Amino acid sequence: MRQQPLLRVVKRDRAGLPVQAAAYLTAILAAVLTGAVLLLIQGVDPLDFYGQMFTLAIPGSRYPWRMVENYIKLFVPLLIVSLALALAFKMRFWNIGGEGQFIIGALCASAAAMKLGEQLPQPVMLLVMSLCGLCGGGLYGVFAAGLKVKWGTNETLLTLMLNYLALYLLQFFAETKAPWNLFLDTASARPKFARFPDSAQMLLVPIGPFRLNLSLVAAGLLCAALFVYLKYAKGGYEIAVVGDSPSTARYAGMRVGRIVLRTIFLSAALIGLAGAFYVSTAGILSASVTNDVGWTGVVVAWLAKLNTLGIVATSALITVLQYGCQTASTSYPAIDANFANLLQGVILFLVLAADFFVRFRIVVRGRNGKEDSK
Repeated sequence: MRQQPLLRVVKRDRAGLPVQAAAYLTAILAAVLTGAVLLLIQGVDPLDFYGQMFTLAIPGSRYPWRMVENYIKLFVPLLIVSLALALAFKMRFWNIGGEGQFIIGALCASAAAMKLGEQLPQPVMLLVMSLCGLCGGGLYGVFAAGLKVKWGTNETLLTLMLNYLALYLLQFFAETKAPWNLFLDTASARPKFARFPDSAQMLLVPIGPFRLNLSLVAAGLLCAALFVYLKYAKGGYEIAVVGDSPSTARYAGMRVGRIVLRTIFLSAALIGLAGAFYVSTAGILSASVTNDVGWTGVVVAWLAKLNTLGIVATSALITVLQYGCQTASTSYPAIDANFANLLQGVILFLVLAADFFVRFRIVVRGRNGKEDSK
């Protein structure tokens, strides 16, 4: 008789929504408590630090609207990138190239701003920058998809390598002072990015002292459009079928290669659009333009289980962690602003652990041969 293994992983019956919510909330609470212990070790009051972090230090601030404006600058790119990556992940195309596609979109939009910014009115200029970002990011992403469709290359490795190609291209433009480098400030003695003309900067709608960034409105419309596309449109259904089983999709008469190319172009184009929005809002290109949004977007998409509404909520929470920690750390010099990345990693690890135990149970074989579930 074949002996059973000491440990076995067995799939549970589908857990209800209350059970899943309780597991994930417990994981987040455990991560926050872990962060509190780390803060105590460094001599920081966790309640005060978390209070400033989760409120973005708005209470008591002389200019609270500026905190919200800065929050939006970080939230919009993360939201759009996370939604775009979820599109590819739903089709089981592991697009890890968000960083590179964001950079290429930002570069294309910046080139349009520096070349045409003095010639076009602001609304037209912003539209041109958005289209340049869309096309740049989309073409950069569809290159990897084309190789995958044609020769079956590994998209994870390819999109990862393309990230570094885009990063080195950005560094080349940042460090090369030459007459043809249109991104640099010609009045500076050393290489330095030039600010965009006024017409190439994002439209801001004044609401009292607060200025509403129109990229937030665009991101909201984009969320609604993607929700409808994935849930009700034929293209969304095709993404789900190809992600579930390419063989079944082919049997049903679907052009799998064409669907992959179309979807990855859309995914990468939206990431490029996020890059265009970011540089337009900042009004200048920078060597650290991505703020690691391509990597963080992967975390957000998976934490939200590729759900559109879940991505909105998760993006908002992660941005609170990032920006709120930066804000709170100004009151505590002992805490680095990167503490948010540590807390984010702990949350991800514990949420993934909670997800594992919601879906599976571990069966342990005892000495008497009987099995106990955990």
